[in-house]
Amino acid sequence: MSYQALYRVWRPQTFNDVVGQVHITRTLQNAIYQNKFSHAYLFSGPRGTGKTSAAKIFAKAVNCQSAPVKEPCGKCDACIGIQDGTISDVIEIDAASNNGVEQIRDIRDKVKYAPSVVDYKVYIIDEVHMLSIGAFNALLKTLEEPPQHVIFILATTEPHKIPLTIISRCQRFDFKRIGHSFLVERMKQIMNEEKISVTDEAFHAIALAAEGGMRDALSLLDQAISYSQDVVELEDVLAITGSVSQSNLIELIDALYHQDAKTALKLVDLFIQEGKDPGRLVYDLIYFLRDLLIYQDTTDSEDLLERAIVDQAFKELQQKLTSNWIQNSITELNQCQQEMKWTNTPKVFIEITVLKIADQQAESKSSVLDDKQLLQLTEKLDKLEKELQSVKQNYHKASEPVKASAPSNRRSPGVTKNKYKIPYERIRDVLAHAEKQYLTDVQQKWPTFMNMLKQQSAPAHAVLQDAKPSAASADRLVIAFRYDIHCSLALDHQQLIESLLLEILGKVTTFIPIPEQSWVELRQEYVEKQRQQSQEVSSNQTVEDPIVAQARKLVGDDLLEIHE
Repeated sequence: MSYQALYRVWRPQTFNDVVGQVHITRTLQNAIYQNKFSHAYLFSGPRGTGKTSAAKIFAKAVNCQSAPVKEPCGKCDACIGIQDGTISDVIEIDAASNNGVEQIRDIRDKVKYAPSVVDYKVYIIDEVHMLSIGAFNALLKTLEEPPQHVIFILATTEPHKIPLTIISRCQRFDFKRIGHSFLVERMKQIMNEEKISVTDEAFHAIALAAEGGMRDALSLLDQAISYSQDVVELEDVLAITGSVSQSNLIELIDALYHQDAKTALKLVDLFIQEGKDPGRLVYDLIYFLRDLLIYQDTTDSEDLLERAIVDQAFKELQQKLTSNWIQNSITELNQCQQEMKWTNTPKVFIEITVLKIADQQAESKSSVLDDKQLLQLTEKLDKLEKELQSVKQNYHKASEPVKASAPSNRRSPGVTKNKYKIPYERIRDVLAHAEKQYLTDVQQKWPTFMNMLKQQSAPAHAVLQDAKPSAASADRLVIAFRYDIHCSLALDHQQLIESLLLEILGKVTTFIPIPEQSWVELRQEYVEKQRQQSQEVSSNQTVEDPIVAQARKLVGDDLLEIHE
């Protein structure tokens, strides 16, 4: 077989060819050039990011006949032999199939022998996390005290499975996912060398599907070349990856936002009939919405986008959508993604999620009123109730005979115009136990409370917008409202308000609403009553004669008799 896959033909031969890992390649280059490299390294990171390639380049660089060098020359016998695999001193081991104690013991027995051709024996152990516990224990002693001529390079995609005793004896380098722009640039370079035409849209689609892995990107590119005719187009890439084009994603999201569930369901059905992967569709939707959200907040952050390409249609869509709608949609899609893992009918879950997102938009438009609108409605309702009460009073005056009645000082029953019964006794009890420190604490934290209330319930926030905390005891709070009707409306949100008071104040607090006018009257009554009690106490206290007081001190109350 003469043909070789692109990822094998274009495997990096120098550190400069390792794309997107400058933080690692520069460190290794300096260490080799200064002859300060370690005896053991751990390369960890996602698949296809250059771990094994960097290990082979490292082996060539330390054994290059031109050493010390930052890059292997690739022309000397050592570099050529290591690249071809004909030099036995550089050993690559797949730990997935050689994970037993016997294989590691064999390594431990052979490391003491000097290299036969080059200066350093290099053991590259791929997927090292697959070793058994016994194999790790056998490797431990060798890593701790290796011979001077031996270098171990351990590569893994799952470093958390490696014992800490092994990790602590290695220099660890974490390979990161390769950025979108780096993947596109490298693929363009390779296609120019191969003289194959690929459109920019196809390059971007492959880079998105590769998810940060260069090997995956080149494998997908290889497939697309085989699938296409003369030029690799976007449609070719979408066909082999099962992805959905950006224009189709925009059309689907636009239908969802405008509550056109019928169109959205038809699009989903069409995608799946065309062979699109349901899991990939949900994945693309999540990341596309994520890119919309990021672009809304920072329009100059195109380098942070992972799924979207900023064109005119993208810009128009992001101007339509609200951030709350995008966040809620991502939440629903993420839930759908989790449920799809355990089902054989993923299309059903996608369709249910589509209906939920469309309904969510309808509910948000119909049920959420801003503060100003709610206040206007409550004011109109209060005005209508006043007019109705006035009509009733006029009717009763006209229909009933006039009766003389003595003036009464008794307070009328605590019922306001909106049928809210004011609990005067409870409020008096709060005043009796009220302390300034309790009220001060509430007033200081009131802005924070109102902000939290606005985030959780706009109607409740509108009701309390003009309210004021007026008196507080250890476990109760009196709140004065500008409008009578707001007292009843506030009690509709009692559970939410008291739960937030608990979170803000750190204690269970019951709130008692009262209309502002009634509060002024009640407070004045309470102050007047306190003043009268104080005067009565002072008038009852008589000044004792100094002679009697002195006699009381001398003989006590039992032997003292006072005569006028």
